[in-house]
Amino acid sequence: MNIEIITPDKKLFSGTVTSVQFPGTNGSFGVKNNHAAIISTLKKGQIKLTTEQNTQEVFEVNGGVVEILANNITVLAE
Repeated sequence: MNIEIITPDKKLFSGTVTSVQFPGTNGSFGVKNNHAAIISTLKKGQIKLTTEQNTQEVFEVNGGVVEILANNITVLAE
């Protein structure tokens, strides 16, 4: 899956991942390859992703929106 995490100031991350955990406003949720299309709001918390090299990356966000469509993830974060 390809992911971009974008803030008003800069792009925090762009790359290929195998899984992602999001702090959804209605509870945290995970995403893996071929996930159904979804748009969700995010609350303050951590986005945790696992890259293809099996390394973990963690990004603190103060909220935002995530769109998942055809193995492409776009996060507009605060």
